[in-house]
Amino acid sequence: MSAPIDNLFGIHTQALGLWQRRSEVLAGNLANADTPGYQARDVDFRSALMQASGQSEGLALSTPTAGQVDPSAQAADKLMWRNPTQPSMDGNTVDEQVEQANFAANGVHYQASLAFITAQIRMLRTAITG
Repeated sequence: MSAPIDNLFGIHTQALGLWQRRSEVLAGNLANADTPGYQARDVDFRSALMQASGQSEGLALSTPTAGQVDPSAQAADKLMWRNPTQPSMDGNTVDEQVEQANFAANGVHYQASLAFITAQIRMLRTAITG
C-alpha cells in the first residue's frame, strides 16, 4: 500500500501561499506609506492557516438566510486593518518601521517553509534513488 501524498509536506504548502499573500499586502503598505488617507492592512495569518488546514477556530457560523455569509471567502482574502501606533495628520496609518520589520520577518518565515519543503523533496529523492 502506498501512503497518500496529500499531506506529504504538512501545513507548509498552505503556509507558503499565505506567506506570499502577506508579502504582497505588506509591500503594498510600504508602497503607500506617503499616500494620504491610506489605511495599512495585514493578513490574519493564524485564522487563515487554520481555515486552510481545515481546523476550526471557534463556533461555526449559521446563516438564517442564504447569502448572508459567503462560505467560499478565504481568510487570506479577508485583510485586517492595522492599528496605528502614531497618529498622522493626513490619516495614513502606515508605520514604515513596523511594516519593514513585519516584511523581513515574513520573508524569514517564507524561507523556513521553503527550506522544509526542499528538505522533504531531497529526502524523498534519496529514498527513491538510494
